[in-house]
Amino acid sequence: MKNWSSSSFTGSVSAIGGPLLVLSAVFAATLATIILVGETGTFTLAIIAFGSLAYLITSAVLFWYGARRLTHFQGLGQEDSLTGLPNRRALHADFESRDQVEEEVAIALIDLDGFLNVNEQYGHAVGDRVICECAKVLSEMCADEARVYRLGGDEFAILLEGPVAGTLLEGLSRRIIERLGHPIKVEERRLILGASIGLARAAAQDNLGSSELLRRADVAMYASKRSGRARCTWFSPEFDVTREQVRELDEDLRGALANGEFNLVYQPLVDCRTRMVVAVECLIRWERPDGKNIGPNVFIPIAEQSGLINPIGLWVLRRSCLDALEWNDIKLSVNISAAQLRNPEFPIELGQILEETGFPPERLELEITETCLVLDPVIAERSLAVIRGFGVNVALDDFGTGYASIGFLRQFRFEKLKLDRSLVVDAGEDDGSRAMMLSSITVARALKMAVTAEGVETTEQADMVRAAGCDQIQGWLYFKPMPREEIPAYLDKEIDVPVPAQDQAALSAPDVTHSDKGSKAA
Repeated sequence: MKNWSSSSFTGSVSAIGGPLLVLSAVFAATLATIILVGETGTFTLAIIAFGSLAYLITSAVLFWYGARRLTHFQGLGQEDSLTGLPNRRALHADFESRDQVEEEVAIALIDLDGFLNVNEQYGHAVGDRVICECAKVLSEMCADEARVYRLGGDEFAILLEGPVAGTLLEGLSRRIIERLGHPIKVEERRLILGASIGLARAAAQDNLGSSELLRRADVAMYASKRSGRARCTWFSPEFDVTREQVRELDEDLRGALANGEFNLVYQPLVDCRTRMVVAVECLIRWERPDGKNIGPNVFIPIAEQSGLINPIGLWVLRRSCLDALEWNDIKLSVNISAAQLRNPEFPIELGQILEETGFPPERLELEITETCLVLDPVIAERSLAVIRGFGVNVALDDFGTGYASIGFLRQFRFEKLKLDRSLVVDAGEDDGSRAMMLSSITVARALKMAVTAEGVETTEQADMVRAAGCDQIQGWLYFKPMPREEIPAYLDKEIDVPVPAQDQAALSAPDVTHSDKGSKAA
């Protein structure tokens, strides 16, 4: 399919203007010759009349042809070259040319959740086929009810107007999400994409243009992605307020990284059998110059969205490796976010940090969550293979809160499984949760994984997870996160419980430590 371009338009003008110019020149030259010769007979006048008529007819034909060609190219200018759907320019034009401008109008912005992975795994040729198949699906589902547009990349839009446009569009959007949740067949492949949709609407009195409606739908679409994808969300004015707050916090984060406002604390892990400290988990803290502490559950998601998670994560790795160099042979656990694992350069940067710091790779343990695996299993497996090649261990964190299955455990073969705090707490109160915890430990044992129980705060919980077969205990029963200077005091000695009386009250006090598990520290 041809694209409307300046070269195509210029060529068409040349194709029309060239013959017309030549014809005009010949006619003018003939007329001038007749006048100069001075022949004014009847035959000569007939030739002039016939030539003039032929000139006018030919000029009219050329102008008619040129107008048709111009209309054709203008049509191509509002058509997506890959799918044949109307494009962004067409959406704006359709919005402005609505018949009933006093009726409600609604726009849905559709973004394919898994399209990036398709391009990375199978190439852009398959990606183009996927876009075409999705365009076909959307066109069939909308039929005469609404008009579908391709805005570019993996983004589509739907425009609908009428008395209940918003209600109808929401229902259509939910059907689209359900349909795109099923595999899309491309050649011999069956690809699962999913879609996140943002919705925005306006009444006549709102006096909103198409650009503003699209912007609002785009904001709502990203809200759908942050809420877990595969859903549709209506725009709310609060989203703009939140975006401004996020923007300000993003700027503060950049300054914090440049000015050294981050610091690290470490929470020891105790061996269930020897009651010795065998590892420490690194956790990041941010204390702003105004004295306000921002928890990692707040700033880590923003860092992931902005891309700052990569430099912050590398700083955490380098700093913690340097801190832990002198801590005998205990392991250092560092949390890695899904955004870092998706970065193809991360394994290389990790290798450089190990070489620069001289930290033994067998003492380093990277903790990843189930989300990293579910969203990008192929990319995760590829990166983890390189990381393991350095001799670094990998642990699955927060097990029991998400989607990881026995299939994932078999596929990735983690060195350690960390039971989430919620599973440990529930196991002490509920038979079903206790059975789940015991079965998880049994599976880990069968796959030769060590098991750590997180969030242990009472001696009863400690006795329970020890009897269930856990290898290590992590929690406030033994230690709160502490500065690096305090770690050596607890090495090479048996750790007694319960904790000192002054710390007992702290067990129930709010602290950002537990919120670390929501968005693990870098």
